[in-house]
Amino acid sequence: MNQTKLSSRIYQIVKAAAAAAVLPVMFIYVMVAKPDYHIMNAMSHVVVPVATWIGDIVTWPIRAVGGAIVGVGEISNLKAENEELRVRLDEALANKDAYEIAIKENQKLARELGVVRARPQKVTVADITLDNSAMGNNTFLINRGANDDIEPSMAVVSMDNRLVGVVIDAAPNFARVRSLTDADTNIAVRVVGSEVYGFMRGDGSARPNMGFFSDQEFQPAKGIKLVTSNISGVLPEGLLVGEMADDTDVNVLRPNDITRVMVLHFDTDGKYK
Repeated sequence: MNQTKLSSRIYQIVKAAAAAAVLPVMFIYVMVAKPDYHIMNAMSHVVVPVATWIGDIVTWPIRAVGGAIVGVGEISNLKAENEELRVRLDEALANKDAYEIAIKENQKLARELGVVRARPQKVTVADITLDNSAMGNNTFLINRGANDDIEPSMAVVSMDNRLVGVVIDAAPNFARVRSLTDADTNIAVRVVGSEVYGFMRGDGSARPNMGFFSDQEFQPAKGIKLVTSNISGVLPEGLLVGEMADDTDVNVLRPNDITRVMVLHFDTDGKYK
């Protein structure tokens, strides 16, 4: 486009704008100097649209800036909401991961221990009141007895379900429990995750020992876990007894390690229904 055509185009735009600007002035003049309503009515059909158009042109930058400001505010709000939603999503995913890990750990532990989930029909919580350890006789007293349905041969476990001993007699308000380290202790056990059986015997020392294993080729080692096997029919199967300290001795929970126990009532006669 040459300079002459460009100048002519600009001139036409300026001329049209000037003419549009004059119309409102003429309209006001007619209203004040010569109030002829027929002329005013005719001019209004032209002046009002032109004035609206001019107003739109003049206020366009202001409206554009206002719209941009509103848009920026909305974008800022959306960003804040997105950040909050992302934080919540991360928390939900973390909780989901922790839940799945807990389930897998529980399943793994159950497989490792080979637990037979025999649930007692009743549990009595008791406190250890006296620990009697002398001459190989390691027994202790609990503050629950026959009045609480405590009977001989009931299993006594810690609050985290590890075997502590077996009830040997019960008075009305207390009972005597044989510890796993007592010289008269002889418990049938099973190596977790296997069909290897044996008997754990107490000798009055801090650690009972394994008498023999059913599999002569089995090699006991430190860390191997043992659970009750119920071969003798006295204790329920699957209670954690302890773990091997070496190839003969077993680490067990002793009464002086804890202060509170649970007595497990298994309903063999239907008395707890």
